[in-house]
Amino acid sequence: MPAMRAAVVLMCLLCVTGCDEKSPVGPTVPLNERFTLSPGEVAAIEDADLRLQFVRVTGDSRCPGDAICIQGGDATVQVLAAGDGSDSSLLGLHTGDSSQASAVYQGVRITLVELQPYPFSSLPPIEPDDYRATLTATR
Repeated sequence: MPAMRAAVVLMCLLCVTGCDEKSPVGPTVPLNERFTLSPGEVAAIEDADLRLQFVRVTGDSRCPGDAICIQGGDATVQVLAAGDGSDSSLLGLHTGDSSQASAVYQGVRITLVELQPYPFSSLPPIEPDDYRATLTATR
C-alpha cells in the first residue's frame, strides 16, 4: 500500500512538472534564439506576450536534394501567431524567397530559418507530421 501511494505521488509530481512553462523541456523560448517545432506544437516567446504554433506545411515544391533543378523551389509553412488579448494571425512563411521567409506580428519578427526534412526523389514523400520548422522571433 505505501509503495502504491508513493507511485501515485510521483506520477502527480511528474505531471505537474511537465506542465510548467519554465521547465527546461517546456514550450518557453527566448527572443533572438532558434527553436524547432513539429506540426501542432506551440512555443511561448519570453518577454513578448506571444505564442507561435507550427500549423502545417501547405506546399512543398523544393527541388529534391538528389536532383538537378533549374529553380530551387519553395515550401510554405503556416504559423499561427497569437498574443494575450489580441486577434491571432495565420502567417505563411516561405523557404524559397527570403523576402517571404518572415512576417511581423505585434512588433515581433517571426522568421522561418529552416524546414526539415529536405526532400529526396529516392525517398518516399514526406509525411505531414514528419516536418520540423526552425524559427526565430526577434524585435
